[in-house]
Amino acid sequence: MSTELAHILVVDDDARLRALLQKFLARHGYLVTGARDAAHARRLLTGLDFDLIVLDVMMPGEDGITLCRALREKLPVPILLLTARGETEDRIMGLEAGADDYIAKPFDPKELLLRINAVLRRQPAPDPVPERPTTLELGPVRYDVTRGEMWEGESRIRLTATESQLMRIFAARPGEAVSRASLVEELGRGGGQSQERAVDVQITRLRRKFEADPRQPRYLQTVRGEGYMLAPD
Repeated sequence: MSTELAHILVVDDDARLRALLQKFLARHGYLVTGARDAAHARRLLTGLDFDLIVLDVMMPGEDGITLCRALREKLPVPILLLTARGETEDRIMGLEAGADDYIAKPFDPKELLLRINAVLRRQPAPDPVPERPTTLELGPVRYDVTRGEMWEGESRIRLTATESQLMRIFAARPGEAVSRASLVEELGRGGGQSQERAVDVQITRLRRKFEADPRQPRYLQTVRGEGYMLAPD
């Protein structure tokens, strides 16, 4: 992955070293957050996403090896361990716990930077988000997703405000069933069966705008037990 604007979590009980690393990495283009111990790191991880964790092994309370092992069970984020001991056994323990790399204290910050860059470059690029179609074909009718307009040839089909909202909801997830309760919520209506029945009425009216036979809809289908689904060509 690109190292540009990557977010790094530095976990170290040494406040001076933690501050030093935060400033150093920030100067090299990283967004950096510091944690004073494992408990602090766990709280940050519940609300923030990180691209890499720099984790001290020797900390009071939960040590870095234990935290690394726990995080590896549920997070794919790469972890680089800092250890004051360079013995082979400690390095093996760290790697077995799921660490991607390690560096022994004391270290040159420039070496740490190189190792961080190397670990991040090894990470696979995120899957590209598939582009959504800008136009949906509904037989002879086309729906312009960007502009929220429906056309048949050169003639624009007029939609009410509610019909426009419904089309935007369905166009955002073509081929996916949307429950009646979800439609009620996204339309900003109050809950209850009466509102769901009102949605049914609006769906019937919307079908008349583009279905050849609204009683046997081809494009705005009813999915039994799930809701409604837009199925464009």
